[in-house]
Amino acid sequence: MKQVANRQPALDRIARCMVLAGVTVLSHANPTVVAADKPAKPPIITNSIGMKLVQIPAGQFVMGSPRDEAEREVRERQHKVVISQPFLMGVHEVTQRQYNGLMKPDRPRAVFTAKRGGGPDHPMETLLWQDAVEFCKALSAQPAERRAGRTYRLPTEAQWEYACRAGTTTPFHFGNSLSATQANFNGRYPYGKGGAGKYLRRTAKVGSYKPNAFGLHDMHGNVAEWCADWFDKDYYRDSPVKDPLGPPVGVLPTGFDRFYLVVRGGCWVDDARGCRSAYRHRGMPRNRYELIGFRVACDVAKDATAGRSR
Repeated sequence: MKQVANRQPALDRIARCMVLAGVTVLSHANPTVVAADKPAKPPIITNSIGMKLVQIPAGQFVMGSPRDEAEREVRERQHKVVISQPFLMGVHEVTQRQYNGLMKPDRPRAVFTAKRGGGPDHPMETLLWQDAVEFCKALSAQPAERRAGRTYRLPTEAQWEYACRAGTTTPFHFGNSLSATQANFNGRYPYGKGGAGKYLRRTAKVGSYKPNAFGLHDMHGNVAEWCADWFDKDYYRDSPVKDPLGPPVGVLPTGFDRFYLVVRGGCWVDDARGCRSAYRHRGMPRNRYELIGFRVACDVAKDATAGRSR
């Protein structure tokens, strides 16, 4: 399908909240991922609230996109990143069932409840960044999680892209193309040789599409995902190679006495190009978006693989 050059991904269009500025590109010839050529899927464990987790191995990769990647953005600076320690990551985005069961909000927060085409096994959305952080704290405080040595948090931006790529260097972990049979996005605007398809106009049940080589579902589309980092368009000009954490303080102001935070993965309303592994979004911390959810990360303790495996 002919690409529409002037279409902007949804998180860039809505309420001026997702506009991104560019950065200079650092080109790498034939970047490779050292973590594994074809990563073996590690066992999946189930935690105390029924959330499935998978261990992401340590390794290194080239973060960002090459100059010849179609529809890339100049802000997707290529640079080497070392993930020095393995970590756990949610197989799925946090669901409404998991969030509501743990946090017990006084009223439903999600837009896509059963009355609007969603349901308890759809991703939790319409959350502030701080809501996602508080969920991680509450989950970490559960007795069974404390006994297992699992402390939950949001992934860093570098961890997120490393986990999304799962050993690949292509625009998507599926390869060079993306169609609506592979992910939940605006299927009328696919990428590469992917054919045009359905546009659901809502979230999909988590796990509806095939996972990547690490066993993670919905890393492209469905809901975009909050990360731990403050957003800085220039951070990767001179970032640490080993375990970059993002800026220590907010850098890019929103205009409302707040600073932008990193959002990754694209969502159900985005064109495919906004769902690429390297694409960098940003979100306002005090805004609720039905486009944004999150998945958990967790530092690996010695007994982190204890639990019920699938």
